[in-house]
Amino acid sequence: MSTLPPPVEDFQRSALPTADIVMRFETVAIAFEQPVLEGISFQLPRGETKILLGVAGSGKTLLLKLSLGLLKPDAGRITVLGEEVTHMREEQLYALRRNMGMVFQESALFDSMTVEENVAYQLLVETGQLTDEIHARVLEALRFVELEHTVNLFPSELSGGMRRRVAIARAAITQPEILLYDSPTGGLDPVTSDTIIELIVKQRDVYKTSSLLVTHRLQDAFTMASHYFDREQNKMLPVADGSRRDLKTTFLILRDGKINFEGTATELLRCRDPYIREYLS
Repeated sequence: MSTLPPPVEDFQRSALPTADIVMRFETVAIAFEQPVLEGISFQLPRGETKILLGVAGSGKTLLLKLSLGLLKPDAGRITVLGEEVTHMREEQLYALRRNMGMVFQESALFDSMTVEENVAYQLLVETGQLTDEIHARVLEALRFVELEHTVNLFPSELSGGMRRRVAIARAAITQPEILLYDSPTGGLDPVTSDTIIELIVKQRDVYKTSSLLVTHRLQDAFTMASHYFDREQNKMLPVADGSRRDLKTTFLILRDGKINFEGTATELLRCRDPYIREYLS
């Protein structure tokens, strides 16, 4: 545990009105040959990042697919931005997804497209051409991830960390209300991982974007729960000891198809459940 940054003290929040909940799962269940998720219920407040943890195969990425409507649950109800996605038709889901961004595992960039075309992909699908306005928005998105100089390069000319940053720019270019991250630092070295986490914290704190983030790296999760982005210094900084700053970051741990824990970093570190203690060790 000595390698994990200490979380800040919890900020006491009052109950949130329904309008401030951007995503809600209610007793959601899905099975393939065997049950994978059973009775999953949680909500994502506006502007909050919820970090999804759990061993491989516990259903973390499945939650992202369900929230996008890419899969339908066998039971339960999923509401996103006030719309129930559980029984929506594909054309309705397409309209809803315009307000959601996805950072795929391993970036999933198109090799035959330039960085600009990759970042602008959703806008190009809608307009059919690369306009001056779209070009300006691409440069703005790339400037946010500090890769403006790569606009004319191809993914093969980028490092793994740069490709991941381009993927973040692509997901964020439409300024979606919700961002979904599927293992955004998977396979990256610790230094590059820190750069990606800093960008995610920047997105959280500058644009107040609501997010679900899947990760296998506890270090990344606790960094997010103990740091904020300082716009004046343009970098991520640790929260001072004793601060009551609300970093709007919570944890959800899946185990055997159910939620084993949900709460803040402080609550997680204080949890005495034997499974949680072993998972964190």
